[in-house]
Amino acid sequence: MQTWPGRPYPLGATFDGTGTNFALFSEVAEKVELCLIGDDLDEEGRPRETRVLLEDVDAHVWHVYLPGLGPGVRYGYRVHGLYDPAAGHRCNPAKLLVDPYAKAIDGQVDGDESLFSYRFGETPAVQAATGGALGAVAGGSEGSSPDGTDDEQHESSGEPPAPSSPSNTEDSLGHTMLSVVVNPFFDWGHDRPPQHDYHDSVIYEAHVRGMTMLHPDVPDELRGTYAGMAHPAVVEHLRALGVTAVELMPVHQFVNDPSLVAKGLSNYWGYNTIGFFAPHNGYTAYGTRGQQVMEFKAMVKALHEADIEVILDVVYNHTAEGNHLGPTLSFRGIDNAAYYRLVDGDEAHYFDTTGTGNSLLMRSPHVLQLIMDSLRYWVTEMHVDGFRFDLAATLARQFHEVDRLSAFFDIVQQDPVVSQVKLIAEPWDLGDGGYQVGGFPPLWTEWNGRYRDTVRDFWRGEPAMLPEFASRLTGSSDLYEHSGRKPIASINFVTAHDGFTLTDLVSYDEKHNEANGEGGADGENHNRSWNCGVEGPTDDPEVRALRARQRRNFLATLLLSQGVPMLSHGDEIGRTQRGNNNGYCQDNEITWMDWGGADGLDEERSSLLDFARRMVEIRRAHPLLHRRRFFQGPAGTPDGEIPDIDWFDLSGSRMDSTDWNQGYAQSVMVFLGGDDLPERDRRGEPIVDDSFLLLLNASDRALDFTLPVAAYGATWRTLVSTADGAEPEPLTYRAGDHLTVSSFATVLLVRAQGEAHAG
Repeated sequence: MQTWPGRPYPLGATFDGTGTNFALFSEVAEKVELCLIGDDLDEEGRPRETRVLLEDVDAHVWHVYLPGLGPGVRYGYRVHGLYDPAAGHRCNPAKLLVDPYAKAIDGQVDGDESLFSYRFGETPAVQAATGGALGAVAGGSEGSSPDGTDDEQHESSGEPPAPSSPSNTEDSLGHTMLSVVVNPFFDWGHDRPPQHDYHDSVIYEAHVRGMTMLHPDVPDELRGTYAGMAHPAVVEHLRALGVTAVELMPVHQFVNDPSLVAKGLSNYWGYNTIGFFAPHNGYTAYGTRGQQVMEFKAMVKALHEADIEVILDVVYNHTAEGNHLGPTLSFRGIDNAAYYRLVDGDEAHYFDTTGTGNSLLMRSPHVLQLIMDSLRYWVTEMHVDGFRFDLAATLARQFHEVDRLSAFFDIVQQDPVVSQVKLIAEPWDLGDGGYQVGGFPPLWTEWNGRYRDTVRDFWRGEPAMLPEFASRLTGSSDLYEHSGRKPIASINFVTAHDGFTLTDLVSYDEKHNEANGEGGADGENHNRSWNCGVEGPTDDPEVRALRARQRRNFLATLLLSQGVPMLSHGDEIGRTQRGNNNGYCQDNEITWMDWGGADGLDEERSSLLDFARRMVEIRRAHPLLHRRRFFQGPAGTPDGEIPDIDWFDLSGSRMDSTDWNQGYAQSVMVFLGGDDLPERDRRGEPIVDDSFLLLLNASDRALDFTLPVAAYGATWRTLVSTADGAEPEPLTYRAGDHLTVSSFATVLLVRAQGEAHAG
């Protein structure tokens, strides 16, 4: 085979129209072989392999150019070098390695012993752990380890020190994943990113497979794929709902854990990345030899045409190789010490703040380069519009502590591409000091876990919630204003992939995770949920009516709160996981969206969808409901003037410190003034809006509210009521009138701009 020296950059396999350049970083390697994998089998029944020695090395980057070699070719690497776990090195040329920069990946791992650098039966401790070596990362999103394996447990089990040479030199070819050369060319046409401002955004967290597996209008062959996500019926549902962005759960190539597959389960969520540049091959309808790249791009193009942004949930905090008992799939065999954070003084083990067995080494320039190259690739080549960073506190651990001035944040801030897209942090991990809600730099927004917890507690009737609920409703200034950030820093959510769905939140007091096969030990125990009187499904009309009202309360609160709302896929149509609050391993009807089949949604679920659409539209139509700046309130308003926000008790009197501190208080009335918003439109014109009164009753009895004095508005009209699912009659009330709000209900009144203040 003809070979040319090639170039050290870009890393990965780059097809230029006439040939392909291959480049791989490894500082520890002594020799690197590029392995081209054919479709035919050799005499031993394995895919035929052609090895090409990489003879050119520049700054630890091994490279070669192969003229005439193009898209669709499968390949991997064999890295010869030190195997000395005690010093942090784990090279083993018997293991065929995935290119960290592979743009597409073919196949899956099968759990065979050849994937590991030790024999399963070497010691009782190792033998006991091998069944969970891959499974230990299955619950990776939230740091849950389904089999409980972690470094501390292995170290305390009496396991002998790691060997100084691999005891398993069995070839992993035929049992591992293969990198694929891709065609980078794609006709984007007139594709333009929608570029919705944060304050105008409504985000929809979605699972590519779960969204479409049961959709009656999506052809069978497209269900569960990128093409299914781009189907007109799915896109129209999102457009009609009014969302501005879909936040896709992990679509980077991930490992489907053989330990879960053996139990009839799978790594459904996908927080188990092995390829940071490759679209997951399990979501493709047309093939895995690069077709998944084209299919993903076509999905993005279709969503952009509907004015919907695409945000990716990305997992740069760890990889699928797990802890020291994990398989050798890629990074571990290429340069273990350069990619992973190892325990100081005990480099045979991994320093883990993710609960998945390993953490990437965020002070390594090669890890930082990998992450930034990946982010830029997805923006420039795949046209995505932003990222949600899983367990983002780990990315801030340049050393051991979480540091908002770490190298990662520094290079993101300076990057001309990545700094311009939406950056959303999951602001916690499992390490010391890992809970960092409110602690990220100004460029970033954050999943606001305190919003979720507070809103759940308020609507289930917990006492003494009013002060914090008021802060969450108005954008969480206590968390973000001190660092110069605005309400848009808060990504508000009540439910997400991790935990109960909205329907389950109001239907279950306890988790019901028996289907996960872990004896109910997995998943969060403190859900802040309320079953409304009956655990699980019921035909009791009063309980069902209360649950429907509570769902509307949560949706109304979310979409009337300052900040950026995020809906969890299927909540708008009553999706249930039957009480399972940890569906990471359930790729089946438990987690898929139920679209109602050929007959469509029933009346109850259809009514919920109509309500969700109406609330999104009300939010979109009123700038007051998604302000760029925090409210000033009475303290920031000159005497004699009406503030932009004010708070009233049931009698229509302004709340005082006594009212705020009453532990039993479960109701409040909020005035939102739209006459003089402190912001301008794109043409520099002042923005004015209607004004609103928001009446919230989280008690178990109906309450009479007295509307405030005429200075706040002479007449008010009903716009929203969660008491029932129908659009309310536009009843008119005058200042000082009494208005009865049902138990566990929300009422929104509006005063039009032209009806300003009474004389």
